[in-house]
Amino acid sequence: MRGAQPAPGLSVKGQNWDGLVVIASGTSWDDTWLSEKHLALHLSRHVPVLFVDPPMSVLTPLRKPLLRESMRGPRLRMLGSNLARLTPMTVPGISRPGLRSVGEWLTRRAIARAVSRMGASVDGLVVASLDDVFGACDARVTVLYGTDDWVAGAELMGISSGWLRRRERLRLENADVVVAVSQELAQRWSQTAATVVVIPNGCDTGHFARVDEVDASSAVTLPDPIAGFIGHLSERIDIGLLEGVAAAGCSLLLVGPRQLTFDLDRMTALLAHENVQWVGAQPFSDLPALMRRIHVGLTPYTDSDFNRGSDPLKTLEYLAAGRPVVVTDLPSSRRIPAGLVNVCTTPEEFTETTLRLLSQAPDAALAEERRAYARSQNWEARTLDFVAIFSAARPGRHAARAAGDPGSPAPTR
Repeated sequence: MRGAQPAPGLSVKGQNWDGLVVIASGTSWDDTWLSEKHLALHLSRHVPVLFVDPPMSVLTPLRKPLLRESMRGPRLRMLGSNLARLTPMTVPGISRPGLRSVGEWLTRRAIARAVSRMGASVDGLVVASLDDVFGACDARVTVLYGTDDWVAGAELMGISSGWLRRRERLRLENADVVVAVSQELAQRWSQTAATVVVIPNGCDTGHFARVDEVDASSAVTLPDPIAGFIGHLSERIDIGLLEGVAAAGCSLLLVGPRQLTFDLDRMTALLAHENVQWVGAQPFSDLPALMRRIHVGLTPYTDSDFNRGSDPLKTLEYLAAGRPVVVTDLPSSRRIPAGLVNVCTTPEEFTETTLRLLSQAPDAALAEERRAYARSQNWEARTLDFVAIFSAARPGRHAARAAGDPGSPAPTR
């Protein structure tokens, strides 16, 4: 995978940027791999892409050490053929209302200057946050990419729900196309937006297809078999479900960053169990080796408005590795064919199902069914859905799959 540093031998000036797609991400390239980064990597195989980090100040790496690499090298640099990255700089404190607009203005200016320097014609501007970025460049189509229910996540982010609701309405009204990762989000947003299409999250199936052939991670010290959770340990997670699995005596592996304010006492008690190991945030490149040690994947989300509108990436990644999965009863779980995931409605059922699956020998045929489903949901398929949106806005261009073909996004309005 392409890294954060400029690609040697490649120059922004040395490429044709006709038909550029600008992706203004809600998460830095150097942070956790989320939808925008996956989309940028796969989209760059079809069209030129400029990935734009959220604005940073010189103090940002002090708060998020993972982002130190973002400050090194030029602000506009090549990551690989057809893929460039821009890191806008801003003043410290942009989370404050008065300074937020300054950060947004600096981001729009940075994008405009980058597009001019690249000599690009822009087919699409994709914004994956509620930041005021539309208008940064002359794009044939503007897309609001909604990977989460921003308003429902107000408490998680510590932001006023009323303020988020007003910003969300403005962005929905201004976007030419709104992409939602779930039908639940699409139904709500279609009351305001002119055009809403559903494009669920995808899966980097190639990254997890050969999990059983890689060397297992030496960082994991738990005895087999292991139930594992990969993701952000935050308020989205039902900690009671993890406590139940641990109390049953299962080896429980936790992989991912931890929200320090998340149920501090209960998390401390959970991690004190001898049969529980937390390895912290791990690079995406290391996840297959960690997945090798996991026998059953867990998606223990709470039944909240925020989670009902989400589409967890990790469930697909467990399936891509051929692993059995235990999930809570959410709409995203119900869209997966019956038999490929184990949907649980009570804490007792979640624990009992995990214990049962851990005790069973691997089923090679069922594992291949899981992998096959994950392949049908891969990022390449999702990318072609986005390409169809951009192609529809540019006369004379044809997408690899027309917008009415099976698997393409269907407008909800």
